[in-house]
Amino acid sequence: MNNRKFETEAIRTQTERTQFLEHSSPLYLTSSFVFEDAEDMRASFAEEKHRNIYSRYSNPNSNEFVDKVCKMEGAEAGFAFASGMAAVFSTLAALLNSGDHILSAGNIFGSTHSLFNNFLPKWKISHSYFPIDDLDRIESQITSETKLIYAESPTNPGVDILDLEELGRIAKKHNLLLVIDNCFASPYLQQPIRFGADLVIHSGTKLMDGQGRVLAGITVGRADLIDTIYRFSRITGPALSPFNAWVLSKSLETLAIRVDRHCANALELAQFLEGHAQVNWVKYPFLKSHPKFEIAKKQMKAGGCVIAFEVKGGLESGQKFFNSIKLLSLSANLGDSRSIITHPASTTHSKLTKEERFVSGISDGLVRVSVGLEHIEDIISDIDQALQ
Repeated sequence: MNNRKFETEAIRTQTERTQFLEHSSPLYLTSSFVFEDAEDMRASFAEEKHRNIYSRYSNPNSNEFVDKVCKMEGAEAGFAFASGMAAVFSTLAALLNSGDHILSAGNIFGSTHSLFNNFLPKWKISHSYFPIDDLDRIESQITSETKLIYAESPTNPGVDILDLEELGRIAKKHNLLLVIDNCFASPYLQQPIRFGADLVIHSGTKLMDGQGRVLAGITVGRADLIDTIYRFSRITGPALSPFNAWVLSKSLETLAIRVDRHCANALELAQFLEGHAQVNWVKYPFLKSHPKFEIAKKQMKAGGCVIAFEVKGGLESGQKFFNSIKLLSLSANLGDSRSIITHPASTTHSKLTKEERFVSGISDGLVRVSVGLEHIEDIISDIDQALQ
């Protein structure tokens, strides 16, 4: 059957059934796989046969997870990793050489900042940041060493929106790779490949799992690029465990219905906060007040689960607010069924200098809320009482 809908692919993309004719895909908790004879072994290692050899290379559970995400994102191929940051590092390490240059959006996840600033320079891989509100300046920052453009949309933690179509146009014009971290949106809300991305990265730990249980990452996109990433990763060993892959594949079956609820709750909370006397500002992609509201509507199905806002009264008021929270979890994760509230300046982006946080749009008073699946009245009530 062709042209099946998103929800159907998420549920019906499965590994081939075994002789037991199971309805739900089984767990393949094995480190290795056996061969029928010497010739089968030789041909498998020579890649004359495409089959599972060792779970560091591939496994039926990780294959199923990858197949589902590829269909969701419209990608040719993919590889699954033990964490989102393993996906980011392995993707860049596999594709970049000493002397190459990354042109990145300034507003990116704190650990990605640290990777760019503290570790890639060891291999003489440089980077520079472009302002997300002025994409016209990107081309002036491209050098002969620039290999790829890297960005998130929506961004972490400021929930800013980049025009993916414009980034795709610039990348194609200058023969650069475009790599997009699509974690905040999930493939249900946004498919960057449609707008020109060559590769899409996810932290499966977030909305893909959706219940805060497992760590995972995945990169999908062009088959030739994924082949390079795969060959790097099968040697360096950041592969996703079969158990976590099995959990994620099950989770993807409910991704659409979960994200619909996340988005409905988040929009209602954002609208409530926008009119609150103790809040300086609120940023959520599907609020009409968001500066990139029209672009968000063009490339996203809905606004996602994350809201950024700033509490009035500075640091003291912010501490009082966090200490007054009763229902929401104080944690650094997001995309969980449980609503989570985070102070990025002291947690996820604390390793950045104050100047680097300023460039990324992270004030000391910035609050990030990952809106969960609880009843929206309870979420609003908890935040409202903490703001008093």
